[in-house]
Amino acid sequence: MAKIIVLIGAPGAGKGTQARLLQERREIPQISTGDMFREMKTLDTPLAREVQDIMASGKLVPDQMTFRMVEDRTSRPDCKNGYLLDGYPRTAVQAEQLEGLAKTQGHEINAIEVDVPRDELIKRLTGRRSCPVCGEIYNIYSKPPKTEGVCDKHPNEKLVHRADDNEDAVSTRLATYDAQTKPLLEYYENSARLKKIDGTGEVDEIYWKLEKLV
Repeated sequence: MAKIIVLIGAPGAGKGTQARLLQERREIPQISTGDMFREMKTLDTPLAREVQDIMASGKLVPDQMTFRMVEDRTSRPDCKNGYLLDGYPRTAVQAEQLEGLAKTQGHEINAIEVDVPRDELIKRLTGRRSCPVCGEIYNIYSKPPKTEGVCDKHPNEKLVHRADDNEDAVSTRLATYDAQTKPLLEYYENSARLKKIDGTGEVDEIYWKLEKLV
C-alpha cells in the first residue's frame, strides 16, 4: 500500500530540508502547505478564488478549506504512489480529515517526528543569517561564513538577520508550536503510527535515518 508520510518537526528542526531530499532522491512528492498557498495566489479556479478572498481579508484559512487544498493537490497523478506532507496536518482535527482522504486514496499514513532538543533549536534559529542576493543560509554557530557577516559568494553583501530570529520571539514560536502540536503527536502515538528520529547531526546522517523509516 502506498504511504502518506506526515513529517512533523518544530521550527528549525530541518524537516523542510529532509523533505526536499526525499523528493530529490526517492522521487516522493513533497506537498507543502506553504507551497500550496503560494500556488493558490497564482491560480484562477473556484477554490483558489475562495482562498484568495480569505487571505486578502486577513483571516485565517479554515481547516475545511485547507483540507480541500490538500485533497485537490494530492489528487494529481504524481501522488498516486504516495506523498510526503510538510506542514499538514497541524491539528488533531486536520489529522482526522486526512484519515478519510487516505482511505479514499487507498494509502496508509505514517507519521515521523524530527526531534531536536530545545537548546539546539534556539541556536539554529537565533544564529541564522542569510544573503539578500542568493538566499544562501548561514549559522553563526554551526555554519559561519568565511568572513564574519558577509556572504561567501557575494563578499560585498552583508548577511541579514531576521527580526523575528531573536531569542524572545523564537521562544514564543516554539512554545506555540508545542501547544499546537502536542495533540497531533498524541493522536499518532495513540494509534502506534508515530516514529521519531534524532534531528541533530549532519544533514545526510539525518536523511539516512529518515529514509530507513520511509
